[in-house]
Amino acid sequence: MFSPTSVAMRTAARGAFRQATSSSSSITAAPNSNRGLSSSRPAFNQAAACIVGRQRRGYVATTNPNPPLGKKNASNDIPSRIGLIGARGYTGQALIDLLDQHLYMDLQHVSSRELNGQALQGYSKREIIYENLSPEDVARLDTDIDCWVMALPNGVCKPYIEAIDQAQKHTGHRSVIVDLSADYRFDKQWTYSLAELTKRSTICQSTKISNPGCYATAAQLGIAPLLPFIDGNGLISIFGVSGYSGAGTKPSDKNNVTLLADNLIPYSLTNHIHEREISHHLGGAKVGFVPHVASWFRGIHLTINIPLNEVMNSRDIRQIYQDRYAGEKLVKVVGEPPMVKNIYKRHGVEIGGLAVDSTGKRVVVCATIDNLNKGASTQCLQNMNLALGYAEYEGIPTM
Repeated sequence: MFSPTSVAMRTAARGAFRQATSSSSSITAAPNSNRGLSSSRPAFNQAAACIVGRQRRGYVATTNPNPPLGKKNASNDIPSRIGLIGARGYTGQALIDLLDQHLYMDLQHVSSRELNGQALQGYSKREIIYENLSPEDVARLDTDIDCWVMALPNGVCKPYIEAIDQAQKHTGHRSVIVDLSADYRFDKQWTYSLAELTKRSTICQSTKISNPGCYATAAQLGIAPLLPFIDGNGLISIFGVSGYSGAGTKPSDKNNVTLLADNLIPYSLTNHIHEREISHHLGGAKVGFVPHVASWFRGIHLTINIPLNEVMNSRDIRQIYQDRYAGEKLVKVVGEPPMVKNIYKRHGVEIGGLAVDSTGKRVVVCATIDNLNKGASTQCLQNMNLALGYAEYEGIPTM
């Protein structure tokens, strides 16, 4: 069990970290620190500016314009008190497993209506009993919590956020909130936080963080390096297949193992929420996304067709991806198309294939991600680390 520490010490440590990263990072924060990628398109323009010249055999790029913040940037070694709301699902359990191994995350409250009164399994730092916390309960507990994680279904989070906001008007306390649902992914008052693409200095200064979706994470990482070279008149076509854990624990055809046997089920053929998310946070890029669910439990594969505005070859493409993600410990650029079984229970994204057709103006990029890890819980912990002042990869097994 962690020893108690004062609110003042926690606040000072987090403040010192935010000040240090704001002044030392080569990527400066936007004037509105709670901006997402859609309102900070310059983050992608920086990637475009990295292409400084062209040689006979390919493109020359500078280093990653948004490099990871390592241990040298961390100034907080005080345990943070964590509250998890909505812990029954697969993502909640995956996050609990990560928090159990984290040196500085002190899980104190875990809420689940269905499991209320039962003992939490898989957490060894203290004995925790599931509670059924209402928005009023969360507001009352807020001054004793440094970070709330909302692992609730879409459309359920709002009363909790409103209750915390109201309580903080009186207390002045500023807990970090990370929402795993889609509720605030288009809200400019929140930081849409995909650390490899969002300015890390912005995340460090944020207290309201919207965690990207699983498909949307892999898709954006698979597309972003090529934004300066995409033909705006064409359509980025994304074929996605997920394991059935992506359908959650509530019984449906999409997680019916019998129905899925020897089968592939397409769903939400148009206007899927992730289609809008991908397009919005890539600055309005034209995207068509068709998701499917398959018979494996966890893991996503994406095959992405990207139209190009100039002739390129696969060597050009691969160099652009390697340069853009230089130093990233949760993104791995590979030669062959990555396979789902190789990303199973891993914590990053593999991007590969990078095949150019005979015209030189269409590239196929493949990406895989574990939807419960980097697609949700790992990304949540990555954001928590940055916002609370720890090293970005603290407690995360890297690629």
